Amino acid sequence: MKSRLQKILSAAGISSRRASEALIVEGRVTVNGAPVTELGSKADPDVDDIRVDGRRVKFAAARRYLLMYKPRGYITSRSDPQQRPTVIDLLAKGGLHEYVYPVGRLDYDSEGLLLLTSDGDLAGRLMHPSHQIAREYQARVRGVPDRHTLDRLASGVPLDGRRTSPADVRIQKVIETAAGGDALLAIVLHEGRNRQVRRMCEAVGHPVVKLRRVRIGPITDDHIRPGEFRELSDREVAALKRAVSAKRIPKHSEAPRSTPKHSEAPRSTLKHPEAPRSTPKHPVTARRAASPRTARAPRPRPGRAPGRPRRG
Repeated sequence: MKSRLQKILSAAGISSRRASEALIVEGRVTVNGAPVTELGSKADPDVDDIRVDGRRVKFAAARRYLLMYKPRGYITSRSDPQQRPTVIDLLAKGGLHEYVYPVGRLDYDSEGLLLLTSDGDLAGRLMHPSHQIAREYQARVRGVPDRHTLDRLASGVPLDGRRTSPADVRIQKVIETAAGGDALLAIVLHEGRNRQVRRMCEAVGHPVVKLRRVRIGPITDDHIRPGEFRELSDREVAALKRAVSAKRIPKHSEAPRSTPKHSEAPRSTLKHPEAPRSTPKHPVTARRAASPRTARAPRPRPGRAPGRPRRG
């Protein structure tokens, strides 16, 4: 049965539909030996010889859904022109050689959770800005932002002539340093611009020292270590699919809300403190209205081989 070429490539796990369209326009896709550059072209995957960069497209029997803790010093890509190590190299070291690709980006100097899959349709939905999938980060920044600065981050910072979408921002803890102190911020975004957290913090005068992603939509894992990866459970995959099917919760028109809490000390979710803890007398919090609650992903049961992380 004939289908649109970009849909075929996405279903085969080559890339998301949007990225597949780019492959077609660039002339990197052939059908029965002839280059296809027109979007909307159709082919029959059961009959036609479909190739990308000269390699025949193979259709996997089962789709793969992986969660990796990307260490710093790795590129979130299948290859790198500068020959820097990629997240695919980590999979190969762990014994996985199937064709999967990363969902979204996590820059070279950052670490944390990253999804990889051969399900192009789900990947495209997770990355599409209309679904506004929440991504939570822990950012250690220079200095301690005051309430006004937190409000600026929460309400949006102009980047490249366009203001960032409303975000949830709060101080988790203050870290004493010789220079006076750093802050550990929890930042939840619903969009994914290039190096967004770093650029937002730089714009308000608090550059990022260290950045870690701790949640993607409903997916979290407090036990996976840098360089490890594991299969998502069926429940986790189902939760991701529900997240991209659900009605949009955040609204750009909503004004973020600043909620100072004088009776509660900020909570730290770090398992290994980087420096002695110091709790500010009046912690400040900036939160966007109607923020979705963090859903914890089920932890893999010990002893079950498919759910145990592998070391890359």
